[in-house]
Amino acid sequence: MPDATQRKTLGAFLRGARARVSPGDHGLPAGVRRRTPGLRREELAQICDISTTWYSWIEQGRDVTVSVDVWSRLAHALRLTRAERHYLFSLAESADPEAAQQQAVALPDGLSDCVDSIRCPAYILDQAWNMLAWNEALSHVFDGWPFSGRANLLRYIFQEPAARSLVVDWEERASRVVAEFRADVASHAADPDIQRLVLDLQTVSPLFARCWTRQQVVDREGGLREFQHPTNGRLSFRQFTFRLAIRPDCKLVMLLDASSAPPIA
Repeated sequence: MPDATQRKTLGAFLRGARARVSPGDHGLPAGVRRRTPGLRREELAQICDISTTWYSWIEQGRDVTVSVDVWSRLAHALRLTRAERHYLFSLAESADPEAAQQQAVALPDGLSDCVDSIRCPAYILDQAWNMLAWNEALSHVFDGWPFSGRANLLRYIFQEPAARSLVVDWEERASRVVAEFRADVASHAADPDIQRLVLDLQTVSPLFARCWTRQQVVDREGGLREFQHPTNGRLSFRQFTFRLAIRPDCKLVMLLDASSAPPIA
């Protein structure tokens, strides 16, 4: 549940968004005694089929329970943009039921070129850890693994035999990856693609099945990543992960050469 500061911020955001929506947008008369711009509280409550008193409590930042469906109705009624909707659900600490639809938004033009221009191994993952873009340096690290279509990082780790020899301390790393993935997709656990991925991996990988059952979660915090490359020997990298502003469900992952860097604490 959001804390008091988040609830107050959320209430202020809703008031501002309500002031920007014209009554005419919902077929309501403008009226002659409207002292403030936008929708009245009672009008917005009526559009969303909730009580005016309860909606007033939400704007006042009171500690009330609000369902995902109500947040979604408010987002639609207030004509929120994609960024505003993401902000609303983030403040509410609630999973957006339309988040899966955002995956249909194409990566912006030039982003793949940006990844190509990065000198170190780099790639972009969506919320199901499908690889949407990668550069030649990463292909070299993965020894030419074909990143065709919507290649999935988890499927590589648990289904590709080459991963066991390429990833140093494979079983330990694979176990941690499961805990990272569980934490990463917590708010999207009902997504059909993620559910299908988890079910498939539980079926083909006993290690994944055991790790998934443990219910462990850890941050995807980066750190040292090592590979035993068949041609170049031991490769050591420091991993850094960045969220994409244009696609909050995606992240850019970069592997910086750690062979000459100071030891990582």
